[in-house]
Amino acid sequence: MTHTLTESNLIQDPVVQFKHWYGEAKNLNIEMYDAMALATADESGVPSARMVLLKGFDHDGFVFYTNYNSVKAQEMEKNSSVCLLFYWKEIERQVRIWGQIEKVSRQESEAYFKTRPYDSQLGAWASDQSTIIPDRNHLEQRFDELMKKYPEGNVPLPDFWGGYRVTPDAFEFWQGRPSRLHDRIKYIKKGDDWEIVRLAP
Repeated sequence: MTHTLTESNLIQDPVVQFKHWYGEAKNLNIEMYDAMALATADESGVPSARMVLLKGFDHDGFVFYTNYNSVKAQEMEKNSSVCLLFYWKEIERQVRIWGQIEKVSRQESEAYFKTRPYDSQLGAWASDQSTIIPDRNHLEQRFDELMKKYPEGNVPLPDFWGGYRVTPDAFEFWQGRPSRLHDRIKYIKKGDDWEIVRLAP
């Protein structure tokens, strides 16, 4: 089946359009449908990208969680402009989202942290993300120590861990089509409204 993205089936609100596509990817059981590439840049403009998981979205923005001492966190502290990328190969769809990033509230981070599996909670404590460690054993020993320190159900939120929210400035929806004549629709924030344009593939 060939999917299309035309002016006649386009939703005028990009967040609602994303919700529609995201829901389809989820309902089709596409593996890692919630995975997104996060692109950042340092002060010199040198880019960096990595995969993170989307944990929630609405008209306020797109939320993910990470270590506040990580390389990406350091880059975002100095340059708040980021880009997100979703790619669902099975339905030939891609979404890019440009925006500004900020930390979510401590209360929001704590509420999410409590829903994480026990091992993931301990993992947040065990890893000094992006720092050099001597070997794998160092990490596993730290994890074992934390298991003794924090019983299941009693793992506190680390001060150095929490969420970020990306507030969008622009979206681009890409729909693959035959003969490389793909659909590319871009939404650009203009005050309280969105300008919608079609791009050549």
